[in-house]
Amino acid sequence: MPILIISDPLTGKSQRVEIEGTQLRPLVGTRIGQTIDGSVAGLQGYKLKFTGGTDKDGIPMRPDVHGSAKAHIVLSGGVGYKPKNEGEQKRKVVRGNSVSTETTFLNFSIAEAPKKKRKAESAPEAEPEAPVEEKTEE
Repeated sequence: MPILIISDPLTGKSQRVEIEGTQLRPLVGTRIGQTIDGSVAGLQGYKLKFTGGTDKDGIPMRPDVHGSAKAHIVLSGGVGYKPKNEGEQKRKVVRGNSVSTETTFLNFSIAEAPKKKRKAESAPEAEPEAPVEEKTEE
């Protein structure tokens, strides 16, 4: 069962949304960096930016590897490898930048929230201040 993790950069909070396998079909082929409609995750009116994910084996998706297949590439840092020493490189297995049916965790961030009509909250009426009495010394 695919899981969507949706982060809100304004509040710093994230929420987890589980979807059925059939609901993943519209997302297949989506690449890292693309914006989708939030109705897939039950968030009508939102726009979600796809930021990455992992497959069923925990292998991370990397934005510079095209397609959705696994690839053995030499990494010197970034997604999928954090070197312990400066200049260190290692061959690692990563996934391409496109969503496939084997993708399990999908990470999204909210790119655009719906515009709410808040006339009462946005323009509260200011109460006039009472005049300040000045004391004069005689």
